[in-house]
Amino acid sequence: MCGLFGALSYDANAISPDQAQCMSARVAHRGPDDKGEYFDGPVMLGHRRLAIIDLSAAGHQPMQDSSARYHIVFNGTIYNYPELREILIARGYQFDSHSDTEVILNAYACWGDACVERLHGMFAFAIWDSKLQKLFLARDRMGIKPLYYAQSGQGFYFASNPQALLATGLFASDIDPVGLHHQLSLHAVIPAPRTLIKSIRKCRPAYYMNVTPDGKIVEQRYWSLLAKRPAEAMSADDWNSAIHESLMQAVKKRLTIADVPVGVLLSGGLDSSLLVALLAEAGQHDIRTFSIGFEDQPEERGNEFEFSDPVAQRYATDHHKFLIPNAEVLTRLPEAVNAMAEPMFGQDAIAFYLLSEQVSKSVKVVQSGQGADEVFAGYFWYGQMQAAEGDALERFASRYVDREHAEFCDTVAPAYRGEDYTSALIEENLSSGQADSFLDAVLRFDVTTLIVDDPVKRVDNMTMAWGLEARVPFLDHQLVELAASCPPELKLKHQGKGILKEISRGRIPDAVIDRPKGYFPMPALKYVRGDFYHFMADTLNSQRSRERGLFNRNYIDRLLDEPEQHFTRLNGSKLWHSALLEYWLQQHIDQP
Repeated sequence: MCGLFGALSYDANAISPDQAQCMSARVAHRGPDDKGEYFDGPVMLGHRRLAIIDLSAAGHQPMQDSSARYHIVFNGTIYNYPELREILIARGYQFDSHSDTEVILNAYACWGDACVERLHGMFAFAIWDSKLQKLFLARDRMGIKPLYYAQSGQGFYFASNPQALLATGLFASDIDPVGLHHQLSLHAVIPAPRTLIKSIRKCRPAYYMNVTPDGKIVEQRYWSLLAKRPAEAMSADDWNSAIHESLMQAVKKRLTIADVPVGVLLSGGLDSSLLVALLAEAGQHDIRTFSIGFEDQPEERGNEFEFSDPVAQRYATDHHKFLIPNAEVLTRLPEAVNAMAEPMFGQDAIAFYLLSEQVSKSVKVVQSGQGADEVFAGYFWYGQMQAAEGDALERFASRYVDREHAEFCDTVAPAYRGEDYTSALIEENLSSGQADSFLDAVLRFDVTTLIVDDPVKRVDNMTMAWGLEARVPFLDHQLVELAASCPPELKLKHQGKGILKEISRGRIPDAVIDRPKGYFPMPALKYVRGDFYHFMADTLNSQRSRERGLFNRNYIDRLLDEPEQHFTRLNGSKLWHSALLEYWLQQHIDQP
């Protein structure tokens, strides 16, 4: 787990070391253990290291192969690297380390672009071929690891976050109207390759790119998810057994592939509780678990310790609980926003940020339950969509989209109004032909697109802000493939996540399984009043906000006049969405 950056010059001039230092500073939090840069003619590669596998100096990056032809910078973890290493040794490739980084390097030397098809894990990396003068970049199938890029007349630049690209001073910060439409309509999800900033793009999940010094970029998809039934029918019990075994393997891989202790973020929900149970079932002792809670509000409890405590007790984990005063939530909010590569509306981002700060004092790696709700249909809206009438767009948008196009046009200033880009995106994904049914298509869209730029990105950003690696077993691509082929009705059983609930029975307390679906409790940020309201009002009424002219002021005034009346279909505060977006722009664009 690390931060990476680099550039390829288009004008035959070497990349400035000053630019490298500026970029390095913006990804430094992702890798506190080591840093390095490599310069070779038109190319520069840079790295900030979080040492997880092979903690010795042999794991330093940028890394070169034994021939010195290939150089790599890598962020992520390859869970099948020991097996690949043995295959490559048998083929005559040499190794100077025990790192998964060197396995990728030799895999590329052996199999070329097709090496990505053999990698099982989460990754973003760039490899420079000094002989062919070609830069190769790739991102993992599920988009767990970020990879941003931008082009200027001078060259191609890439990094683990947009801030490193903006720090070069080469790229404009104008807002992309398409990205803005998605930001405000899909609760902050802007699918790759777009971002909120017009000049910056992100590599698509399950894609690789080849870039040459003449400015040519060629993209290629190497994996696609099919949501179709297998040729041979399976019973419900068969599905339960197959998914249990696949999930167990995913948990084991994310436990054993590390040279440091691995903990679990135990929220009190079904998903993280099941991870603890499976780790214990796999024979893991002294499991370290971590939970966070906040002060109560009159309307809502601020913690779920009543559910996480029994799981920790049942499995005798080394359990750590952190209770955060509400006053600290707002004072720490600027730090959490500063850690966001892109604007994130999920109010639990600050919770993950504060939890990661504490967890990073004890471990460098944690397993987390993100992805289970999308892969196994855990959210309430899936059943509503299934029962709804109308075409695919109507059934999906009426339960999911934050703002219909007419309201979007009312939200923003005239300069940002355009076409209904979000509806076009939804229709394209739901009619891909790679799913057997409407709900299969919805879950496929969620897993391959929407989740990437909401919970997955949120967890990566907030954990890496503290040099903490989060591993997500529910997004193991082999488990995802299996689950995608499973009949939707089995997932929708028991009010959602039916298969996981049946697997969990007897492994975790019934109270955790049978409780209503919970969400990270953040009362201090959920109810728009007091200091939280004043923060949002000050942000949206600030001189900088008015000068930017992003929003329709009449719309903002309506939100401020009725702060607890305007919510999205998924119960998000439209006032919070507006304030967070403006505040992120002030943090990252106005003060780059």
